[in-house]
Amino acid sequence: MSLSKDTSNDKSGATEAKSANNSTATTARQWELLNLLERGSWRGTHHLHEQLRLANFDVSLRTVQRDLNALSKRFPIEKNNANPQGWRWKEDAPVQSLPHMNLSQAVAFNMVEANLAQLLPPAILDELFPWFDLARRQLKDSKITHNWLDRVRIEPATQPLIAPEICRESKDSIYQAIFYERQISAHYTRRDKDTAGEYHLNPIAIVQRGVVIYLLATKVDDPDEVIRTFALHRFTEVKVEDTQAVIPANFDLTTYLDSGGMGFAHYLFRELPNHGKNTQIKLVFNGKAGTSLTESRLSEDQRVVDDEQSNTQTITATVNLTSQLVWWLRGFGKRLIAIEPEILAQAVYQDEAAQ
Repeated sequence: MSLSKDTSNDKSGATEAKSANNSTATTARQWELLNLLERGSWRGTHHLHEQLRLANFDVSLRTVQRDLNALSKRFPIEKNNANPQGWRWKEDAPVQSLPHMNLSQAVAFNMVEANLAQLLPPAILDELFPWFDLARRQLKDSKITHNWLDRVRIEPATQPLIAPEICRESKDSIYQAIFYERQISAHYTRRDKDTAGEYHLNPIAIVQRGVVIYLLATKVDDPDEVIRTFALHRFTEVKVEDTQAVIPANFDLTTYLDSGGMGFAHYLFRELPNHGKNTQIKLVFNGKAGTSLTESRLSEDQRVVDDEQSNTQTITATVNLTSQLVWWLRGFGKRLIAIEPEILAQAVYQDEAAQ
């Protein structure tokens, strides 16, 4: 009898364990199913079934359909009347229906919204807005984290400026064209013109410099594929074409920027044989006027020599000669007493009236 009793208990325990495992597997499968659904885009049951099988959930199509019907009673998901049937999150579905956001994630989303929203394509922003909203509400309930955010800012190194107003439709079209690598036809007003001209462009990249956002692009009819900069706020009309954009071979945005591509060439430097390439410069400061450059270096190969006898500080570095460099060096005024090469000194010391 004792043996029989123990066997009965073993069977009961095994049944409970099997039931628990089945319950866990069902929860994991249904959670994965929710993660496969999108807001705005329909996902067919056959597609969802296939994705579950790829995720190692061995279930039938009928089980997937039953899961979706059951989940729709507890979560804001909806189906259409198509054949095969499609499912998605409802447009007004609150994000708390999805996985929980902790405070660290909320801080990250809050900073992304504050500093990167202008650079994200509309398709991604639309998906992120509910998360931004959840992050704000999550942080609102946390006094410690909220206080921390009130004490953190990104401050521009130059004179703060108000960002120019950008046509929302034009911006969205440009971002869409870059996202899907499509050509654009646009009306664009150059700084030196009063009326807009028509442009047919290959969009390449987006770069924010200060408060101004620029499009890097080539003209479709330019055989030399010269990369040009276009300020987004000067576009008045943009149409995304069906034609695939042509990107210059071996183009790399990091390399382009490191070579001074966005530095804007000073007219004195345009005739240099090594124009656009890095050049070694030598700066001699009065006293310790250049000390800040020992903390934030101009280049990896920067060298600093302090001469106590002459009370000067000499800094050498390899940089790109640009208008940005010229204006920055002018900010040191009389504290900068010598500059090499000579052409850089001419650009820095010349009167503005001579430009």
